[in-house]
Amino acid sequence: MQVAVRLFVAVLLGGLIGFEREQNNHAAGLRTHIMVCMGSCLLMLLSAYGFAAFAEETNVRMDPARLAAAVITGIGFLGAGTILHTGKSITGLTTAASIWVVSAIGLSVGAGFYFASISATIIVLFTLWALNKAERRFMNGKKERVFVIMTDKRADMLEKLQGLLLASGIMVRKASMQTEIENGMTQDRHVIRLHLSLRKQEEPLSVMEKLHRVEGVQSISME
Repeated sequence: MQVAVRLFVAVLLGGLIGFEREQNNHAAGLRTHIMVCMGSCLLMLLSAYGFAAFAEETNVRMDPARLAAAVITGIGFLGAGTILHTGKSITGLTTAASIWVVSAIGLSVGAGFYFASISATIIVLFTLWALNKAERRFMNGKKERVFVIMTDKRADMLEKLQGLLLASGIMVRKASMQTEIENGMTQDRHVIRLHLSLRKQEEPLSVMEKLHRVEGVQSISME
C-alpha cells in the first residue's frame, strides 16, 4: 500500500509541473514529466526495498543511494533532447532543468520525504509560472534572430537595411551578402543574412514587415 501511495504522489507532483510545461508548448510536457517522476520514484523504491531479501547474505553491502545517483546522472539524456541550438540562440534549458528537478522529486517521494517533495514542487511551479511573467515584464533581455532577405542586385542594399535597423534601435550582430546562384547560373539577386539582436518586446514579424518595405527587397524569411 505504501509503495502505491508513493507512486501516485510522484505522478501527481510530476504531472503538476508537466502541465505547466504543456500549457506553454514545450517539448517535454505532461506525460514526459509524469513518466520521469514516477520512474525515479520506482527506482528509489527498488533501491530501498527491492533487495531486502539479500541484506542478510554474506559479503553483501547495501547502498540505497547508489541507484539514486545513477538516476540523476542518466536523466541527462532526456534533458539534452529538449535543448535546441540555433545560431547563438539556445532554447529548452528551463525544460531540461525541470526534467532534472522532477527526477529529484520522484526520488524524494520514493524515499518517503513527502514534505520536501511537495515543497520543491511548489517552488518549481512558482519559478516556472510567476517568475516567467516577471522576467517577461521587467527584464530587458534580448534574443537573436536570423533573417534571410532576397534583394535586387544593388550595392547599397546592405547599407539601407542596416540604416533602417539602427534607426529602430535594433543591433546587427552579424551580416553577410552573396549573389544568388541557381542551377549553376548567377542570378540578378543578392541573398543577405542578418543576425539581429532583438529586445524581448520586439516582435520578429514587425521587424520583417519593416525590412520588407525597403525598396529593392523581394522576399524575406526568418530562421
